[in-house]
Order: sequence, then C-alpha cells, then structure tokens
Amino acid sequence: GQEKLSCNPKKENGSHVVLCELGNPMKAGAQITVDMELSVSGLEDMGDAITFQLQLWSKNSPSPASSSVTVPVEAQAVMELRGNSLPATMVLPTSWHRVEGSRQLEDHGIKVEHVYQLHNKGPSTVSEVTLRLAVPSQLGGRFLLYLLELGTEGGMSCTNPPGLNAEQV
Repeated sequence: GQEKLSCNPKKENGSHVVLCELGNPMKAGAQITVDMELSVSGLEDMGDAITFQLQLWSKNSPSPASSSVTVPVEAQAVMELRGNSLPATMVLPTSWHRVEGSRQLEDHGIKVEHVYQLHNKGPSTVSEVTLRLAVPSQLGGRFLLYLLELGTEGGMSCTNPPGLNAEQV
C-alpha cells in the first residue's frame, strides 16, 4: 500500500539533509519504491544542474548504500516590456524648420520622452538581462528623432547609442 513518509530536515556539515524513516522493522527481501518531491529555492547561480546525494542506511548494515541523482536546473521567467511616449502624439507645424548649429532644444523640435519598463513576471528571478532597443533617429538622411539623453533607474546600466546628442544640445 501507499504511505506518506515522515521526513525531518536538518543541517549537517553545511549541507541540508532530509532524513526519512522508511519502516522499522522491515521484512527480509522487502522492496520499497519511494517517490520524493523536493522544493529547492535559490538556484539562480547553481549553473545548469544540481546533484543530490542519496544514502540508504540499514541498522543491520555497517555502511550505507550510496547513489547520486543529477537534476537539470532550468530557470524560467516571462519578461514584459511596456512603453509609452510623453506626449503620446505630437505634430510639428508645417512652417517649423530645424535651426542648424543651434544649441537650443526648441530649435531641434518638440521634446518627446520615451519611457520603457521591463518587468519580470516570474516565476524565476533574473540577474542579467540585455535589452536592445532600436530607435530610428534618421529617415532619408534627415533627422527624424534627435536623441538627447538616456537615463535609467533601478540599478541598470546602459550603453549610449552612437549619435547620442551629437550636436551637444
């Protein structure tokens, strides 16, 4: 028949040990199948696999039977990119012209701020994410968007794109 095992976790020599009592006494020649489900957290930096050392002890035997099981570790995370522009829409008057060589922001167009948020929807945590965002700054050899600055929040680092504030506005 199927029974639930009584297992006790403990820490031994810096390792986490789970001790399960299978049966006492056990009849000679008895065969037992044990299915265990372990929940282990903090595996983000463990590499691509974790190895469990298994030992079967019997009070009638002076040494344990040992085995190991290697389980692949696969982190999964669903990333979501959200973004918007402030203002959401913008129309330049047909009479407006860019002033060459000017260092005044208004001579280069209307300021539009693009905000992007990268969210991890889990279930795993992420430690290294690379986001490459392509922004069309020119169209037909003319400025479409003048990239003025790039800022981040939340401990992220960014690499400035080529041509960022090329005219030092």
